[in-house]
Amino acid sequence: MLKTLRKEEYLDEVDRKYRAEMSEKIAALKRKRNAILLVHNYQREEIQDIADVMGDSLGLSRAAAATDKDVIVFCGVHFMAESASILNPDKTVLLPVFEAGCPMADMVTVEELRKMKERYPDAIVVTYINSSAAVKAESDICCTSANAVKVVNSVKEKRVIFVPDRNLGRYVAQHTDKEIILWPGYCWTHECLRAADVLATKEKYPDAAFIAHPECREEVWRLADAVLSTSGMVKYVKQSKAKTIIVATEMGIGYRLRKENPENNFVFPSECLVCPNMKLTTLDAVHNSLENMVHEIKVDEETRRKANLALTRMLKVV
Repeated sequence: MLKTLRKEEYLDEVDRKYRAEMSEKIAALKRKRNAILLVHNYQREEIQDIADVMGDSLGLSRAAAATDKDVIVFCGVHFMAESASILNPDKTVLLPVFEAGCPMADMVTVEELRKMKERYPDAIVVTYINSSAAVKAESDICCTSANAVKVVNSVKEKRVIFVPDRNLGRYVAQHTDKEIILWPGYCWTHECLRAADVLATKEKYPDAAFIAHPECREEVWRLADAVLSTSGMVKYVKQSKAKTIIVATEMGIGYRLRKENPENNFVFPSECLVCPNMKLTTLDAVHNSLENMVHEIKVDEETRRKANLALTRMLKVV
């Protein structure tokens, strides 16, 4: 007897077959190109499923610096692929979707940063990895959300220009005795979340733990049980006794959290927590990138050399 599928079941079956076929094709191309696939925690579910390494900016930077593969395919946004290229000048770094940018990274330019440095000549520049190669080259040391506090506390200078995320900078300021001079940048996705959204969700789930990314507004992360990078969130959940966890960061991490912790309930306090740039990467884009070796991200040598100093200094902070 023939089985009749509902429209939803049929579409699900088509999607499963498509994902399986594309995953096999991508795996074959990876072998052919001697490539590694680095995937950020905010990427689409099907992209996370084909990752060789998945993580946050710090973890992926370390993976990029350590790989012996000839080709690095970075499923993230432009500054991430740039960072991989800076750390690996002799390797081919591909960004599947060239248009995948970061609005926060665009909120600071070299010219503006130089003016700030002139105003505060005794300050050291600590730059969030969410920035262009040119801005990194104008900086003293980089950081990620996972190690920002450690990086700031590792420098000898008492005054720090923190670029470009004001929310992360405010969080760092709570954990250092240094003077933090904030750049007025922010992440559109995290900025959209308000304390009222969190309080309403906490009222609905009174026994839930609440974890927040430091790119959120101060009014949000001050409500959190823990303020964490995405890698920190993954670790926190594994150790938490809470069955329900409210998560204040981009929703893409929800797939990984649910997959690795099926017994837990994960709640996002707002539907605005979606980064459109992170969602641009598709299986077709990854396949096309490997098949046609596009889009290669390369940084000119003078910029790369200066930016590399800032990145390698960051990677030495443990």
